[in-house]
Amino acid sequence: MFPLYSDNTLTRFPFATTLLILTNIAMYVHQVAMPGSLAQSVWIYGVIPYDVFHPSALNVDGRIFLPLTFISGMFSHGGLFHLLSNMLYLWVFGRDIEEDFGFFRFLGFYLGIGIISSLVFVLAFPSANIPLVGASGAISGILGGYFLRFPGRKIHTLFFLIIYIRILPIPAFVMLGYWFAIQFFSCVVNCTAGAAGNGGVAWLAHLAGFVAGLVWTILILRKRYYERRRFA
Repeated sequence: MFPLYSDNTLTRFPFATTLLILTNIAMYVHQVAMPGSLAQSVWIYGVIPYDVFHPSALNVDGRIFLPLTFISGMFSHGGLFHLLSNMLYLWVFGRDIEEDFGFFRFLGFYLGIGIISSLVFVLAFPSANIPLVGASGAISGILGGYFLRFPGRKIHTLFFLIIYIRILPIPAFVMLGYWFAIQFFSCVVNCTAGAAGNGGVAWLAHLAGFVAGLVWTILILRKRYYERRRFA
């Protein structure tokens, strides 16, 4: 299933979402244009758990200052499909969350969740020496916020099964619940196999981002509630 758009009509242009997408695209163009392969660029910009706990053990030419990798890693991608799939989800779900949260609060939410999801992965797999890159952790937080804020909103989704191809309006809680189930069971299988920190998809970072997005959204709503009461 590929989400295409929601049935929500925006009241203002999603500047923050657009800015994040353009930044991700610009970063990918930079990665491709760098000397060497795309794979080498993720070693320069990605989060490497082993490097966090053994900062002098890895010798990677051009690697940026370690704390900055928690930002650069979420804007770097390992391939074109990786980038495009993340940007699709960011565009479909990010616009509605940005409209709900506002420009600056949404940007803080996105960056904060991205850092949290990476930290959880690093703490869970401290010996992993494969770079963690991609916007998936931050976008998972957006999905968590969407699940809480707009569960009944219809997401028009491209659905295909062998020769059956349709665009179907699916309630957000159904689609995102299905997405979360895939992440959860994939994480369980990979963690059981001991492969979750050895390359491939960082399922745990996705789960951490989703849960962090739920919690952060609750805190935003709680703050908004008390601000309205104080104003009243």
